[in-house]
Amino acid sequence: MSLTEEAKKVLAGLGTFAGGPHTLVAAQPGERLECELTTLDRVGCEFTRFAYHTDRLAKATIDELKRVSEALAARLTYLLEPIKPIEQDAEGCVIQMRSLPPQRDADVTSYYEVLVRRGGELSLCRWAKAPGDVRQQLPAQVTREVFLRLVGDFSAAAK
Repeated sequence: MSLTEEAKKVLAGLGTFAGGPHTLVAAQPGERLECELTTLDRVGCEFTRFAYHTDRLAKATIDELKRVSEALAARLTYLLEPIKPIEQDAEGCVIQMRSLPPQRDADVTSYYEVLVRRGGELSLCRWAKAPGDVRQQLPAQVTREVFLRLVGDFSAAAK
């Protein structure tokens, strides 16, 4: 069974809910998904954190992480905004990716942020920032189909 199939099975077993964090965990040998869901209904879900973990990147170099971030950027074309690598920390061995361009509504800018880290974690969050304010995390809203596609794309990009 693939991680996507396992996530689909776990998602189906959760039932619908709103307003509270529920942790979804799906695992297969060498990889694991942990997601903090805030809402789940028949059509979609909201999550505050989507984290994919893989043993394959436990000792990755910055060049390997660049390859993964480029593969993710090529795959994640179906989100609200395109995701592109914007910064790399060779010492900390982390690649930061963001929506480019971000979404702008009135005075608020919102964007996705993906971190690709040595140790094997790839995470996705959504943020919003108004001028003069500190950025705040937003729940990302996706259909169940897009959620499962994210699982498959994160897994495939890390190979």
